[in-house]
Amino acid sequence: MTHNTVEKTPVTLLGLGAMGTALARAWLAAGHPLTVWNRTPARAAALAAEGARVADSAAEAVAASTLVVVCLLDDASVDEVLAGADLAGKDLVNLTTSTPAEARARAEPARERGARYLDGGIMAVPPMIGVPGAGGYVFYSGSRELFERHRDTLSVPAGTAYVGLDAGFAALHDVALLSAMYGMFAGAAHAFALIRKEDIDPASLAPLLADWLVAMAPAVHQTAAQLRSGDYTEGVVSNLAMQVAGTPTFLNTAEEQGVSPELLRPYFDLMRRRLAEGSGAEDLTGVVDLLVR
Repeated sequence: MTHNTVEKTPVTLLGLGAMGTALARAWLAAGHPLTVWNRTPARAAALAAEGARVADSAAEAVAASTLVVVCLLDDASVDEVLAGADLAGKDLVNLTTSTPAEARARAEPARERGARYLDGGIMAVPPMIGVPGAGGYVFYSGSRELFERHRDTLSVPAGTAYVGLDAGFAALHDVALLSAMYGMFAGAAHAFALIRKEDIDPASLAPLLADWLVAMAPAVHQTAAQLRSGDYTEGVVSNLAMQVAGTPTFLNTAEEQGVSPELLRPYFDLMRRRLAEGSGAEDLTGVVDLLVR
C-alpha cells in the first residue's frame, strides 16, 4: 500500500505574544514543522507540548528553516532579535506592526544580509487566526517571488492580499484601514453619547447604527472614483454647501444633550475650510486634499 503525503513547508516563528501564539497553533494544526523562539521561554512550553520545536536562541531558530516569520512587539525589537542571526538564503516575513517607513528601512538591510524580504500587515485579531471564514487576512508587500513561493503556507493562518513591491505598502494599507475603523468608532461613540442620558436602550440603537454604517460604506467607492478623475462634483447627491449648512444642527444637538463635540468639530472645520475655497458644489472628497501636507 502506498501513501500519498505532501511535505509541509517548515516554518520558524520568532515571537509568541497573543498573535504569535495564534499563528503558531495554526501552522501546527496544518501539519507544518514549526520551530519557535520567544524572549520569555515559558511562553513556548504549551507549544512544545503541541509539537513545536523550541530553539534556545533566535539565531538557532532562524537556522532551522528557510521561511522565517517575525511577529514581535515593535520594530526596534526586530533589530535586537535578528542581530546575531545568519539571514543568508532566508525568506524573511516580518509581521511586526510598523510604519511604512520602518518597513522600507527594514527591507534593504535584510537584502544586504542575503535574505528575501516580505512585510505584512495583519488585518485580524488573534481569535480570528486559523479560523476559516472568520474574515481575517494579511496584507503583504515586498518580494513577489517570496510571496508566490510561500503563498500556501502564509494562507494557513489567514487570507492573503499582496499589495505591491514597495515593502511599505502592507503597513500603509494596514494603517489606512485601521484609521478608517477608528473614525467609525469615533462616530459610534458620539452617537451613543447623544442618547446616554435619555430613556433609550443602547441595544435598540445598535442595530440601527450598524445598518446605517453598512448603508453608507459604499460611499468610499465614489470618493475613490472622484480622487482618480479629479472631478469632485461627479455624482454628487448632497453637495458640500448643503452639508456645511446642516452642521449647526449636529453641534446644537450635542450641546443640548450635554455631549462634547470634540469628535465631530475637526471634520466640520475641514468642511468649512473647503467651502471657503469656493468648492460648494463638490462632494466631501476635497477634505482629503486638505489633509495632505
